[in-house]
Amino acid sequence: MDGIKLTQNNISEQEGSLLGAADIRRIAAEEGITPTKKFGQNFVIDPGTVKKIVTASKINSNDFVMEVGPGLGSLTLAILQAGANLTAVEIDPPLAKRLPSTVKEFMPNALERFNVILKDALELNAQDVPNLANAQHFTLVANLPYNVATPIILTLLEKFNNLTSFLVMVQKEVADRLCAQPGTKTYGTPSVKLAWYGESQKAGLIGRNVFWPAPNVDSALVYFERNNEIREDEQEREKVFKIIDAAFQQRRKTLHSALKGIISNESYDIAGIDPTRRGETLTCAEFLALYKASQI
Repeated sequence: MDGIKLTQNNISEQEGSLLGAADIRRIAAEEGITPTKKFGQNFVIDPGTVKKIVTASKINSNDFVMEVGPGLGSLTLAILQAGANLTAVEIDPPLAKRLPSTVKEFMPNALERFNVILKDALELNAQDVPNLANAQHFTLVANLPYNVATPIILTLLEKFNNLTSFLVMVQKEVADRLCAQPGTKTYGTPSVKLAWYGESQKAGLIGRNVFWPAPNVDSALVYFERNNEIREDEQEREKVFKIIDAAFQQRRKTLHSALKGIISNESYDIAGIDPTRRGETLTCAEFLALYKASQI
């Protein structure tokens, strides 16, 4: 019996421990850190929630992972506990400075698999994260700042062809938009643009009481997998995205009206798309077909 207990303790020490609410508040007090609205900060204080996120992300030991907005390190430690090689991207200097100390305190054996860079994720490039850029593939796992979640996702997918999947926690309304299907009320430019890269689905709801401070909105998880067929033609993507933006600029306008001067009448015939349809009824593949027809 004692032998079993000893083994379990050894495993626990090897894995390290996750942050609880008291740990979060202590670390914040030590550093004089308070969550700011400027960076959309709501820190997760529940170990069960970060475990749920890591499980839903489908990451395995030795996988390469990016975390955007690690905050005080709740999710960071859970990702490291899964055995991943983690690069955290943090915009807030005091948080970026503290994070390695937190990993050293709670999960010292994981330090060699962890690094943090001080950078705005929207300005990130391959030179900033060579270990991720040179990996065969990597995953994004993050509690994203809610005010910039969609731009961060689309920017990273655009810049890193080897970002093959992500699991992000975002505001529920954002999750609804990202995963929306054509013809629904929430379907819009984020839905179509994300579909350009692959398929997304909602992976669960998260309550408000697992955060400090508690947000005044509900949260949800979104899981995404990139298409096997990687579209590397940047010029084509930019032009298709311009058509998508124009089609959704004024909802409920017909394609013929919204895309006047961009798409000819002949192009609709070639693509087999009725010009009296509205933008919010088209799939990403149909927008691409419309663009290709306009190039003939």
